[in-house]
Amino acid sequence: MVGRDALDAHLETSTTTVCRCWGLVRKDGERLGFTDHDVDLAFEDFEFRAGTGLTASALEQSSGLSVNNTEAVGALSSAAVTEADVSAGRYDGARVLAWLVNWSRPEERALLFRGSIGEISRGSGAFVAELRGLTEALNQPQGRVYQTRCGTVLGSASCKFDTAAFGYAIEEPVIENSGGKSFRISAGTFADRWFERGRFEVLDGAARGLVGIVKNDRIDGAERLLELWEAIPAPVSPGDRVKVEAGCDKRAETCREKFQNFLNFQGFPTIPGEDWLMTYPAAADKNDGGSLK
Repeated sequence: MVGRDALDAHLETSTTTVCRCWGLVRKDGERLGFTDHDVDLAFEDFEFRAGTGLTASALEQSSGLSVNNTEAVGALSSAAVTEADVSAGRYDGARVLAWLVNWSRPEERALLFRGSIGEISRGSGAFVAELRGLTEALNQPQGRVYQTRCGTVLGSASCKFDTAAFGYAIEEPVIENSGGKSFRISAGTFADRWFERGRFEVLDGAARGLVGIVKNDRIDGAERLLELWEAIPAPVSPGDRVKVEAGCDKRAETCREKFQNFLNFQGFPTIPGEDWLMTYPAAADKNDGGSLK
């Protein structure tokens, strides 16, 4: 007998040997394990490290659709969760699993929580992470918005455009970095403002995997000056490679002329605007029973 049934049988005995284990899977694929036991454990492709200082408060769960919430509290250390990684947002939205485990027989365990990391606060050498259950996704707005501009993300499944196609994405080393928000790279052959609203991803160095959105894209001699909406929250050194994708302003004209992808346009370019709702017949107009424009 293994799993939950075995753990239930163990909990009914007079002496128990249980601990808690937490597994984290970051969006960049990094997997980390923590336990409040004093010896490392391993299962489910995780290695749960002891002595990391991670603890969790009581888990609130319900049988309805209300959100299940708890918190994880831990120490910031170079061996486990670093302040640099938390500041860089590497744990934002990370997948979380929590088990109750018989540490003498780890195969006797029960999965108590599955969800993701929400708000993270830090200070005085420690961090507090809000853990959100799977029902949190039900609180998110669903459906489409009827508007003139496209409502999808460039390169997504509904957009169906390959951003890796020639002329729509480049990889260049950083020549100069100003405050993590302004970068200079080689100008290349691309037009001025070609990458505005595009995706900016760091491929090397301490900021590897971090992403920003391009606010301004200007040609300056043989160089291209890229300004981001928000600074990259980790050091980017000259020579680190970055990948920049062409930007889309969501207009039908841009989809047709810049990307030749109008068949997959996800907006409604001919939908009447709000000013049309205020249109009324006037004596000076031709009132023949047709639509008002």
